[in-house]
Amino acid sequence: MTHEQQLIIDTAQAFAAECLRPFAGEWDAQKHFPVDTLREAAALGFAAIYTREDHGGSGLTRHDGVLIFEQLAQGCIATAAFLSIHNMCTWMVDAFGREDQRARWIPRLVNMDLIASYCLTEPGSGSDAAAMKTTATRDGEAYVLNGSKAFISGAGASDLYVVMARADAGISAFLVEKATPGLSFGANEHKMGWNAQPTRQVMFDGVRIPAENRLGAEGEGFKFAMKGLDGGRLNIAACALGGAQDALDRALRYAHDRQQFGKRLDEFQMTQFRLADMETELQAARALLYAAAQKLDEGAADATKWCAMAKRFVTDTAFRVANDALQIHGGYGYLHDYGVERIVRDLRVHQILEGTNEIMRVIIARSLIG
Repeated sequence: MTHEQQLIIDTAQAFAAECLRPFAGEWDAQKHFPVDTLREAAALGFAAIYTREDHGGSGLTRHDGVLIFEQLAQGCIATAAFLSIHNMCTWMVDAFGREDQRARWIPRLVNMDLIASYCLTEPGSGSDAAAMKTTATRDGEAYVLNGSKAFISGAGASDLYVVMARADAGISAFLVEKATPGLSFGANEHKMGWNAQPTRQVMFDGVRIPAENRLGAEGEGFKFAMKGLDGGRLNIAACALGGAQDALDRALRYAHDRQQFGKRLDEFQMTQFRLADMETELQAARALLYAAAQKLDEGAADATKWCAMAKRFVTDTAFRVANDALQIHGGYGYLHDYGVERIVRDLRVHQILEGTNEIMRVIIARSLIG
């Protein structure tokens, strides 16, 4: 790590310890979306990590972003993961928006006066994003959106929605404000994990937006979405890694304190071997994740493959390590008070979103076979 990166890690670590970790269990139990805390994170530059600096972004690298999300997730996985989604939205406006769009939207996204959600997945087209049915019909100097999106993090609470919809020239990207007539939201989904952020359907019924709210040219949205997913996969992997590290740390403390048959748990060779495997697997996952982030920063031709490999390996490994941490806790691991069961629940979805791990294998295999 460079000196600057170590400062970034220290800042994120301190924020997670003071502002996230003490409240993560309560937010999970009460299904509370900690908007004020998110804005405190934004004040540290964590809402626009790899957005350019001319409108207030932090101007950091993807590797820096991975370091930040890894630390934040050790405080609260669900909150860190939502912050990664907001970052992706901010980056999309920054990367693909016109100068007037950047000037209009980015300063308010940077400080999270506007909270953003990303709308790609639909009820009938999850992994098959190209099969989306939400339409954007040109009507003079406006577009009219019809359709629905599913599993949208922050839906109903967010102020701005980056929406992928099918226009005449193909899938295109649009910015839709919450107050736009015809925009509505489904009930908050009852989920296994990620309870510290709302998840709802987003529905478009004749939603009319100015044509100037389109990002890029018609037909470029799918390309934007795929570029966004490379970074999104790294961030979700980083959040999984941080959550699993927290689980391992809890297991180490518990194994040192817990007595069974007159010995500490960590004095049993079976426990020692399990802890050794957990540490080894997390370090291997960390190395792959950092290498993939460097590939993306360098614009390497095989960056997409590396991001897919990192997302697949890190999220699978993280869930397995967290589950082992729960097992080390025994019956106490199953109790809410110990925090490990929340980590297990939160990490499970990381193997599904930003492209399922089965889709990651498809991407990797295609890059190998050609």
